[in-house]
Amino acid sequence: MELFHGNIVFSRSRDEIVQYKDSYIAVENGVVEGIYPRLPEKFAGAAVTDHGDDVIIPAFSDLHVHAPQYPQRGTAMDVLLYDWLNNYTFPLEARYAEPEFARAVYDAFVDDLILHGTMHAAVFGTIHARATGYLLERMEEKGMHALVGKVNMDMASPEYLCENVKSSLRETESFLEKYMDNRTAKPILTPRFAPTCSRDLLAGLGKIGRKYQVGVQTHLVESLWEAQEAVRLYPDCGSDTGIYEKAGLLGNGPVIGAHFIFPQEDDIRILKKYNGYAVQCPDATVNVIAGIMRTGALSDDGVKIGLGSDIAGGANLGIYSQISRSVQLSKLKKFYEPEENRSISFEQAFWMGTKQGGELFGKVGSLEPGYAFDALVIGGIADPFHVLTPVQITERFCYLGETGHIKARYLSGKRI
Repeated sequence: MELFHGNIVFSRSRDEIVQYKDSYIAVENGVVEGIYPRLPEKFAGAAVTDHGDDVIIPAFSDLHVHAPQYPQRGTAMDVLLYDWLNNYTFPLEARYAEPEFARAVYDAFVDDLILHGTMHAAVFGTIHARATGYLLERMEEKGMHALVGKVNMDMASPEYLCENVKSSLRETESFLEKYMDNRTAKPILTPRFAPTCSRDLLAGLGKIGRKYQVGVQTHLVESLWEAQEAVRLYPDCGSDTGIYEKAGLLGNGPVIGAHFIFPQEDDIRILKKYNGYAVQCPDATVNVIAGIMRTGALSDDGVKIGLGSDIAGGANLGIYSQISRSVQLSKLKKFYEPEENRSISFEQAFWMGTKQGGELFGKVGSLEPGYAFDALVIGGIADPFHVLTPVQITERFCYLGETGHIKARYLSGKRI
């Protein structure tokens, strides 16, 4: 049994953050056993790691991030999506055919995720199975909870990134076979998005998904163009999300739809049917001007929502900054479209970035008994002349925080 002392903060539900001031959290075999305002007799003499007045919170979950775009973060932010992809992103992704380049980037990416307090992530690789496999192996070595995908795309993309259907399916199946039995970092099917995938490719991925019972991540109704183009290419499917249902890609495991900004009723119905996640990527929304998710309305409608950094559409790897930006964008959405939307609270946004997003990976994202002790210790952000509650310090961290304010990081109870 290990004991940690500090001010403890986590989400109990969508609308409730709880705080335990000056309390102890007991951890056994990396899992939270309980929280105690005072140490019970059964722990007498046990060693305590004392974090004083600092705040202990759950580690964050990033449900949409492009690891190969890591070198691109914070650059070319003055262009819109089409030029950004074709002039910068696609040429960069082609470089992952070079093993040495891939290893250098992915080593730095994984370390920076942890530095920013993200211990759980759904990650896009590239079409290159070898490079993406290295990324998955690094996350497994760290003990991070992850879903990592070799990207599939065979049309409407630069020739150097367009795959042959047969070889794409063969490499994808080999990728799954190699990593399916991993302990924490596992593979997931990753068709880039419907306009870059032929019917044959999606149908083949559907067969693989059913065979291996593995989930899918993709971009869903990210922009008006994507939503319209998907239906134009697949008129028999009715909606963007319906394309994946018809291909047999849903219902085999986790379903993750990045962005989900312009859903039709059919998109919402299908995503809910398969208990899928819509992922809001607030910084990317601002940078590429795709649109603003109807976060409050979708949540009220029962859609599961997580947060993503969407590196490098988003420039900041910290999910804590996406929590604050999510609140800001929901207020803008409510202000300009009041009839259809509501703003969200900090409580709801924090829940999305911790407990709701963490549920995708199992019992992570909270500090309740039975959850993995994947935790961050936040300090150095309070004022000596104005007392804040632990919840207020957590909120300030999400608005003003930097990696230096994370004083300690724990993964499955081990300090890293």
